[in-house]
Amino acid sequence: MSQATATTAPETKMWGGGRSPFNVSYGKIMMWFFLLSDSFTFGALLIAYGTTRFFSAVWPDPNQVFKSFPFMGEANLPLLFVSLMTFILIMSSVTMVLAVHAGHYGDKQGVIKWMLWTIVGGICFLSCQAWEWTHLHSEGGWWGSFTDASTPISAFHHFFSPHKEAVQAALPAHGMQATHDFFNYFFTITGFHGAHVTSGVIFNIVILINTVNGTYERRGHYEMVEKVGLYWHFVDLVWVFVFTCFYLL
Repeated sequence: MSQATATTAPETKMWGGGRSPFNVSYGKIMMWFFLLSDSFTFGALLIAYGTTRFFSAVWPDPNQVFKSFPFMGEANLPLLFVSLMTFILIMSSVTMVLAVHAGHYGDKQGVIKWMLWTIVGGICFLSCQAWEWTHLHSEGGWWGSFTDASTPISAFHHFFSPHKEAVQAALPAHGMQATHDFFNYFFTITGFHGAHVTSGVIFNIVILINTVNGTYERRGHYEMVEKVGLYWHFVDLVWVFVFTCFYLL
C-alpha cells in the first residue's frame, strides 16, 4: 500500500521559467543588478576619499570652499548654493515618483507632465553643478591643481578655516597636498555623479518621447517609466552620500 502511494504521488517540480514567482520582471531584476554594481563603484570612490581625509593633518573647510552664490558677489553664504542644488534634485525624485504612480494607473498625460518636470529638475541641477565647477576653477581648484612646490600659501589659504590655530600652523607643510587631494576627489566623484545625472536626463527624454508617441499605451503598461525611475532614485540617493562627505563633514 505504501509502495503504491509512493509510486502515484505527484512529483514536486521547481520553477521552470515563464512568469516569475516573485512577480518581478527580468528588466527590473537587471536594473537592480546594475544599480548594485554601480553602488560598489561609488562606494569605493567615497571610501578612498574618506581614507585620504582621515590620514591628512589638515583638510579644506567646506564652509570656506562652498560659500559663494551666483550673482551675490563676495557674499559669505556657506553651503546655501549646494543646499539649493540638493533641493532641486530631491524634488525631481518626487516628480519621478508621481510619474511612476501615473503610469500604474495608465494616466498618459500625468506621466508626460511629471516626466517633463523631472527632466527640468535634472537640467537645473546640472546647470548648478556647471556653475559651481566654473567658480571653483576660477579660484584655482581643478584636477591636478596645487602641485607646484613654489605655490604660495595664499593660493590655497582661503579654503581653510581661519579660526583654528592648529590648522593654520599645519598649512605650510600639509595644506597644499590636502587641497590637491580634495579637489582631485571632488571633481572625480561629482563628475562621475554628474555623468549619471546626464545619462538619466537623456533616458528620461527618451521615455517622455515614447510616452507622447503612445508606445507604452500600446504595450498596455508603463514599466519602462518605473525602471528608469529606479535609476533616477539611485542617482538621488548617491548624491545624499556625496553631499554628506564633501559638503557637511
